[in-house]
Amino acid sequence: MASITTPTMHLAKGQLCFTASGKVCQPSIGSFSTEVRGAPWTGLIGSLHVSSAKSLSHNLTCSSVKSERFVVKAMSEASDLKPLPGLPVDLRGKRAFIAGIADDNGYGWAIAKSLAAAGAEILIGTWVPALNIFESSLRRGKFDESRVLPDGSLMEITKVYPLDAVFDSPEDVPEDVKANKRYAGSSKWTVKEVAESVKEDFGTIDILVHSLANGPEVTKPLLETSRYGYLAAISASSYSFVSLLKHFVPIMNPGGASISLTYIASERIIPGYGGGMSSAKSALESDTRVLAFEAGRKHKIRVNTISAGPLRSRAAKAIGFIDMMIDYSTENAPLQKELSAEEVGNAAAFLASPLASAITGAVVYVDNGLNAMGVGVDSPVFKDLDIPKYKEN
Repeated sequence: MASITTPTMHLAKGQLCFTASGKVCQPSIGSFSTEVRGAPWTGLIGSLHVSSAKSLSHNLTCSSVKSERFVVKAMSEASDLKPLPGLPVDLRGKRAFIAGIADDNGYGWAIAKSLAAAGAEILIGTWVPALNIFESSLRRGKFDESRVLPDGSLMEITKVYPLDAVFDSPEDVPEDVKANKRYAGSSKWTVKEVAESVKEDFGTIDILVHSLANGPEVTKPLLETSRYGYLAAISASSYSFVSLLKHFVPIMNPGGASISLTYIASERIIPGYGGGMSSAKSALESDTRVLAFEAGRKHKIRVNTISAGPLRSRAAKAIGFIDMMIDYSTENAPLQKELSAEEVGNAAAFLASPLASAITGAVVYVDNGLNAMGVGVDSPVFKDLDIPKYKEN
């Protein structure tokens, strides 16, 4: 790996620019594989990327400016956009907006890292009640370890926007939400307003990622789910994607890509995944196909969704049986290993890149192949069958 120099960062008005221990490097092209060895992001060279890029270094000036809200932002000179050798996932010069990141251990964060590793500029939309904690954690360096990219530099987040994707415009926000203290101090957080803010700040984007879902009654069986709970799950988990694309597609450059996250419960029975969430994921997948047609014809935008396997994220732990699902997947999937968030992030980077320029309207399974299974081979019923298993040499 090429040596990494450490430029200083510039503090702009209303924005906090920083790195861990004062070290920063311009994001370079990431190397992606289907196997992660050792610590995350330490050995990513393989099937989806066959070349690497030298780290870039820049000298920036530094000044101190008081601001009312901290926004993480890296400011650097323009990078060299010469073509890379081989067949790289090259997103240099592209800008991505990822909706739904509130911590550093979910699929949204992993997707942001992969996009950044491939050279994309990162914008984030964070749920309003979680915004202060998220920004504080970034500012205090709590996420620095998980911000490390394959080349040793840190993922830079250009700007964090407050967002509640349940509300399309200010007129949709009820008075009790407006008065809620968790929303105090934040403004312009409906989908329409955020899209307008991004347009005002940056003009256009190239990549839109929907990484959010919520079902207030997810632990209830469908027969015990209320109409409110069911419709709330649909609103937050599937229509929010329609709304995001509706409001962002006018500022997306032709040839851009939109990606969402779904789950196998959309088409298979997953006991415990209730409250209308399975229905919401089914709707999301159906909408992906329709939106691919409409956005493709009218705006030349590709629309795909990733059906990801189970992950021990904070959100998944709230359901209560995530460990059981991970164990089941490990025992029954064609690839007997625990799925990593980085593997989903790498798939998203590929789908967002020109390498996937003819892929749209697709449900892409990133689940170690569990979706292909018709039975659970760990069942005692199959104890006398010769089930293939990998043996270490």
